[in-house]
Formats: sequence, C-alpha cells, structure tokens
Amino acid sequence: MSDSETITPVETRPSDPLLDDGDHDRFSHYARKADIVESTVTGKPIMALCGKFWVPDRNPDRYPVCQRCKELFEKKRSKERGG
Repeated sequence: MSDSETITPVETRPSDPLLDDGDHDRFSHYARKADIVESTVTGKPIMALCGKFWVPDRNPDRYPVCQRCKELFEKKRSKERGG
C-alpha cells in the first residue's frame, strides 16, 4: 500500500451470498478507498486489511470495527509517522 492510499472503514453486508461463514459479517472493516469505490460500482467483494473478503455497504457505523483491521491500520500509520 502506498502512502497516498486512503484506508476507509466500511460495513459488511451480511446477506451477501459471496461471503464466507464467520464473524467477519458482523464487523466494519478497513480497506483501500479505491477498492471500496470499485466494489460500489461493480458489486464485487473486496479484501479488507485483515484478509476477509466482503462487499462493503454504505453505513460502517452499524457494526464495531474489526480489531485485526484496526491493529493493522494503526501499525501502518505508526510506521508512516516514524514510530
């Protein structure tokens, strides 16, 4: 991921048949903004920072943020800031 890419949390759509079983459908995940936009247009699943594939929805506030995505994002941001 380059420094110019934006990570944006988005919610999952639990009823999507392309999702795997598991708890990832109950969390908002972080993903590249460009991937989110593309998925919005195409409806294709994208990969979150944590490795889960899902189709983003519009309201990420409905679910708690995936802890693995949050940890990976904070680690990346810390490295970018020299920490």
